Amino acid sequence: MTIPAKLLTEFAGTFVSFTVIVLSGSMGALAPLAIGIALMAMVYMGGHVSGAHYNPAVSFAMFLRRVMPASTMAAYWATQLLAGVLAFVFGYLISGRSAGIHPGAGVYWYSALAAEIVFTIALVLVVLNVAATKQTADNSYYGIAIGFVVGAGAFAVGPISGAAFQPGGRVQRNAGRRALCTWLMVRPVALRGWTARRGRRRRGHPHDPDALAGRPG
Repeated sequence: MTIPAKLLTEFAGTFVSFTVIVLSGSMGALAPLAIGIALMAMVYMGGHVSGAHYNPAVSFAMFLRRVMPASTMAAYWATQLLAGVLAFVFGYLISGRSAGIHPGAGVYWYSALAAEIVFTIALVLVVLNVAATKQTADNSYYGIAIGFVVGAGAFAVGPISGAAFQPGGRVQRNAGRRALCTWLMVRPVALRGWTARRGRRRRGHPHDPDALAGRPG
């Protein structure tokens, strides 16, 4: 597969997976199940194209396994980061809520960090052993295994750490919120400018360049 095809697949899979995470808050206790199922489906969708990493930690593990060069890993990271940011923006635009991946109330940072490290390593180990070894090549269960380990981790430590299981999760959330804040601040100004310009053109305002251009000399 070509690099553009791989990056497009990584973008689509990461975007859908993160969108489910962003919108899963209203699902209550079933949220981890939805997250695991979505990831499983996206892994089956893109596994034969890009490897279905959807996670910088997985891409880094594949680089260490010498499955991919550093340049491709960097391209995957950039694509995953962008897709995650846009997923948080999209989730807010259609739901009106800004979901977050963050530790639970009253949880110490080191507890959340320990939970994230353990389950991120668990995810990477599952991916390496069901999708990146000769002994398990061409199996049909790799997507189930990957989706299940994420779902199980989300059930187990979601209330503790937020269950990001990847180093870019919080960066993507924060960047998405910044993008939303910027857009919400800029949009009213842009709309006022566009409305004023449209009004001048309709009235043929003497100082409007477009109106002057249409007048005879």
